[in-house]
Amino acid sequence: VLSGCGVYDGTEIHEASAILVHLSRGGAEVQMYAPDVPQMHVIDHSKGQPAEAESRNVLVESARIARGKIASLAKLTTADHDAVIFPGGFGAAKNLSTFAVDGKDCKVNREVERVLKDFHKAGKPIGLCCISPVLAAKVLSGAEVTVGHEEEEGGKWPYAGTAGAIKELGGKHCVKEAVFSLTPFYEAHVDTKNKVVTTPAFMCETELHNIFDGIGAMVKNVLKLTGK
Repeated sequence: VLSGCGVYDGTEIHEASAILVHLSRGGAEVQMYAPDVPQMHVIDHSKGQPAEAESRNVLVESARIARGKIASLAKLTTADHDAVIFPGGFGAAKNLSTFAVDGKDCKVNREVERVLKDFHKAGKPIGLCCISPVLAAKVLSGAEVTVGHEEEEGGKWPYAGTAGAIKELGGKHCVKEAVFSLTPFYEAHVDTKNKVVTTPAFMCETELHNIFDGIGAMVKNVLKLTGK
């Protein structure tokens, strides 16, 4: 499920690409979706500032990542899929929810909430990375997720405050390391009860290959939970 195209106002493109690579390697068939709604705003990524008097559609922008093969999120049903995965990027906090503005008092897009609840009720796995675990924390009370560490540690974890927000949303935050000291890959947290799998991704300032490997751990565990 995508939220636009670009880290500051949509889907984090490297995360989406990594998820697709690992799903392909795992032999999964993929269908991409996005809500057919306006973006909260448009960011000029070369300046990191809002582009005034410009508006874009989340579905249209997400189609850039999907190479045009995308459908409205309203068409996503549990009957047609074994699992659902949400990449990160600020779009998850701006377009899929209002978390970027409202924090613990945020609202989640109606279709996003429906999808999360439907997959949870059906006992089908849900994967999330980077900032998107806030969606599960808000919608699935008591779900265990990770966004990495709970302290900034000199800028290594610049979004560490999200961990506290997850607790305020009703979720349980589990601290995960960025990189193992001996094995160079990210950790993924598996909430076996709720079948929710999360990994920090770009919540940490680290090398791209570590993020890629962490997303791989998340995808692998999601596929494992499908039982196929």
